[in-house]
Amino acid sequence: ELKIEEILGKEFPYDSIEEVPKGIRGADSIQKVYNKMQQHCGTIIIESKRTKAFTSDWIPKLKSDQRSISAEIAVLVTETMPKGVESFTEINGIWVCRINELVGLIYVLRQTLIKTMAVKSSQVNKGDKMEMLYSFLTGEEFKDQISAIVEGFSAMRQDLDKEKRAMTAIWKRREKQIEVVTDNTINMHASIKGIAGKSIPAIQQLELGDGLEVLGE
Repeated sequence: ELKIEEILGKEFPYDSIEEVPKGIRGADSIQKVYNKMQQHCGTIIIESKRTKAFTSDWIPKLKSDQRSISAEIAVLVTETMPKGVESFTEINGIWVCRINELVGLIYVLRQTLIKTMAVKSSQVNKGDKMEMLYSFLTGEEFKDQISAIVEGFSAMRQDLDKEKRAMTAIWKRREKQIEVVTDNTINMHASIKGIAGKSIPAIQQLELGDGLEVLGE
């Protein structure tokens, strides 16, 4: 008949399963549960009883052993179940099962330990990340980066305003130059027409108001 350590060792190769030597106070086996990343997720202690009668004193004794090594879970494997119990059960925080139920029960219990560790790890990481984020947001580095961004936008706005003012000045100068050219052209045409009279061909753009606007363009 295979020992409990051999059965569990075959089913759960990631875990460390140790047999407690005879004569040493405590449970028969200690299973240290590890996930695939070899992170320790918790400990299960296992006590085996092969008697024809179930004794209720086993429960507080195993619970004491559990506390002594700070194990998260304790399992009592017995050939004889408590009276009225047909399948594995929990009694005062101690799991009780037959040998043929052990692997299935341990599978569920170790998955609980692994998932619990995953939740704890995510919360720890979340706390670390939140602390890092808070430190960054309240630190000088964040202030300097925000200041650099604001200064960059301010500089861009100032350059744009300068360009607008410069272009407005250029447009005003060109508008004035066009007005001067237009006025001089009209005056020159009027002077020539005043001397030569109707012998000077009419220039439509200079005769009509719209023409002046066209020339002004």
